[in-house]
Formats: sequence, structure tokens, C-alpha cells
Amino acid sequence: MVATSGIGVSEEITLAFSAAVETKNVRFIKVAIQNESLVPVTSVEVAGSFDDDLALLQGHLEDAVPCYILARLDDPPSEWLAISYVPDAATVRAKMLYASTRNSLTKSLGSTVFTDSLFATSRSDVTPNAYAAHKRHKAAPKPLSAREKEMADIKAAEREVGATYEGSRARQNHLGNQEVGYEWPEQVEDVVRELRAGKGSRLVVLQIGESEQLVLNHDSQIDDVSGLGSKIPSSEPSYSLFAWQNSYSATGRDIVFIYSCPSASPIKSRMVYSSGALIFFRKAKSLLGDETSFVLAQRKIETSDPKELTEAFLKEELDLGNSNGNGNNNPRPEGTSFARPKGPGRRR
Repeated sequence: MVATSGIGVSEEITLAFSAAVETKNVRFIKVAIQNESLVPVTSVEVAGSFDDDLALLQGHLEDAVPCYILARLDDPPSEWLAISYVPDAATVRAKMLYASTRNSLTKSLGSTVFTDSLFATSRSDVTPNAYAAHKRHKAAPKPLSAREKEMADIKAAEREVGATYEGSRARQNHLGNQEVGYEWPEQVEDVVRELRAGKGSRLVVLQIGESEQLVLNHDSQIDDVSGLGSKIPSSEPSYSLFAWQNSYSATGRDIVFIYSCPSASPIKSRMVYSSGALIFFRKAKSLLGDETSFVLAQRKIETSDPKELTEAFLKEELDLGNSNGNGNNNPRPEGTSFARPKGPGRRR
């Protein structure tokens, strides 16, 4: 924060500015600091447009002497521009003095009439081209931080995804009801149905194509769970169905829905896949049907790093902590009951 210099506004500048505001025939008022007071030095009447009159101002500026210029604008003429002219060739003392007095001048004369301000360090900064560049810079959007830009991109993606879903709302799916979702080609449906039969572990990875169709990214047997993460894309989102042969569940085989959304994925892709994850799961569940040869895991696994999909990770996420597969790592022995906790002691 710039400290104020303590220099006050003289009665002469107050009267001169009031008269200029009332008559509306003055374009510029040059103000300088003299004898520890702000005083009017000269004034320039309106001759043409604001840009045209800037040429007249050049003759009233000196290469090494600071000053303030109070400039009337054209649209509307009731508004003023405060120009602080502090050339590079000015002394350090003069630069500091004018910098610390600038706010005192505009506040004393009425801050509401000064709708813009311009800082000039040379005569070339007070030209029509320089003023046009100043207005373009002022009208340009403010630079955003990385976090602000990311949030703006997310909101834009949300709006775009929302519009896409709204346009797809009337699409008829294979179940005969109207529901927002993506198109499932017959080949993809057959691959999902095949997960119901067979032995061993099998992974099916699906992604959303450009035409809003689900496409098959990967389909293979998985001999070792430790290799699961290497089969799932690491730089873009995907939906996976993993038929896992294991010794933890009652049937010995679980079909797990995995929604992978790596941190490096484009924001738009993240929004699209996030919005369709639940609908994908419901559709896959209807294709798999009710079978006794496997368990469709009710818990859906979400990950931002496919490499973390290890056997221990799956056990923890699916709550398969014991061989009974009942999701309870510390089962309570039969015939025992929990002791009622003691109530709080009576206050004295």
C-alpha cells in the first residue's frame, strides 16, 4: 500500500475542476505539486474527439517533470480519466512524491467521476494508440490461476456434457425404456454376457467412442491379479468388468465393476465418464442377469491409478477380509452378546 504524502488540494484546483465539470468545455486540466499543494497549471478546451485532443496534450508535457492530467471523456462526458504522468527521467524524489499523492487528488475532487486511470512514463504513453491499447487491456479477461482455470474448464465440460445428455434423453435403449446412456453394440453386449460362464479370471475393458458408442478396448484372461492394472488405460478413463476367480467369496468368482479415471485424463473425458458410470453399471447388471455361478459385487471400485489394483486392494474395497466372504474381518462368536456400555457418571 502506497503511503500518502500529506500534500493537500488547493482551493484553486477545486474551483477549476468544479467549473470544468459544470461547463463541459474543458478537455484537460494539468495539475502539479507546488509549495506542498496541488494546483492547476493549465487547461485545454475541447476541440474535437478525445483521441484527437490527445495530440494537443503533447505540447503540455515535459520529458523530466511529472504532473497529473485530468481528462474529460467523450462517452459519457460526465466521466473523467485520471492520468498520472511520471517520466522515467524524473528524479527519484519527484517520482515518490507524485506516486504517494495520486489518490489524494482523485479522492478530494470526487472519486466517482474518475471512472478510469492511466499511468504514463513517457509522452508515447499518452497517444490515441496507447490509450486504445489501455482500453483493450482493461477489457480483456483477467488471468486465471491454474486452479481457477481448471475449475472453469470443469464447469464448461459440465455444461457441454449436460447439453449432450439432454439431447440424448429420448434415446430408446435395449431394455425398452427411455434412459440417458450410450449405445451398446451387439458385439460388446455378447462379450459382457460371456463373463457369466467359464473359469478363471477375465478382464473386459470398455471405453466411449466418438459416436457415443461403447467400444471394446481389451478382453483377455488374467492369470495373476498383479497384472490387472497394466491392462487398463493409464492416461484416459475407462469402464472395466473383472470376473475374478478367488477364494474369498462364497461362489469363488466375483464380477467387479471398475471405473478408472487417471488424473492425467482430459477434464471433458472425466466429466463424461463420471456422468455415465452408474448407468453403465445398471446396463451391465441387466446383461449379466441373476446367476448362481458368480457374485456381482455391489461395491463399485473407483481408481485414479490403475497400478493400485492389487489383490490386497480388491479385498479391502470389496470387504472380502475372511474366507467366508461375509465382509467381516472380526466375526463375533456365536452365543455372545455385546456388553451394554456404562452410562456417564452422575455429576456432583
